[in-house]
Amino acid sequence: MTKRDITIETTDGTCPAGLFLPEGGPQGRKAGVILYMDAIGPRAALDGMAERLAGAGYTVLVPDLFYRFGAYGPFDARTAFGDEATRAQLMSMIGGTTQAMTAADTAAFLAALDAAGATGPVGTTGYCMGGARALTAAASYPDRIVAAASFHGGNLASEAEDSPHRRATDIRARVYVGSAGEDRSFPPEQSARLAQALREGGVDHIIENYIGCAHGWCVPDHGVYDATGAERHWRRLMTLFGETLA
Repeated sequence: MTKRDITIETTDGTCPAGLFLPEGGPQGRKAGVILYMDAIGPRAALDGMAERLAGAGYTVLVPDLFYRFGAYGPFDARTAFGDEATRAQLMSMIGGTTQAMTAADTAAFLAALDAAGATGPVGTTGYCMGGARALTAAASYPDRIVAAASFHGGNLASEAEDSPHRRATDIRARVYVGSAGEDRSFPPEQSARLAQALREGGVDHIIENYIGCAHGWCVPDHGVYDATGAERHWRRLMTLFGETLA
């Protein structure tokens, strides 16, 4: 596995990204994955997750969705939201990075995968704020994205105009949603609304509740990281990609 730090030109500026290449040269890079970050931003923990995907044979891109704000952080995932000033900064960046922005950026992300040799099918996976973006990307690029996963994603079926469930009919990918056992950002009523939208939209999907796991359980530098739940997430994600990106 090889990591390259690259920059991607978007319509709004220059987005830093990590590009993780599997072994085997160009012939082993056809299937791509975009990993949409959580609210803490790109860092070693996400690099490790991307490396694991690259080790399974995928070309993986981890873009900095907050690039419009310039330099920021680094943040400690265990304490960031407990500090008033840091929380305010993070909430400002989250609110200032809309679904529409990330959807538009994803055209450039797909082009970056193409340039790296990943010209085949693409899967998306997202965590926290990235979960909604992984689903929105699938709705925005249905001819390219064949699998989309969200783990402890928030507001997947909210009242907002850009809530991903509103675009269910545009999704042609297979969808997997893993939700925390209790999560204020994705309560049971949203789960039911999302399930209804995906079913009515004809989307092949699974929504699974990880009882005992809290929001953030998949990412190893979070205080609520759950090793057992994280491994379960990896099994589900690898199965999804193995069945769709091969």
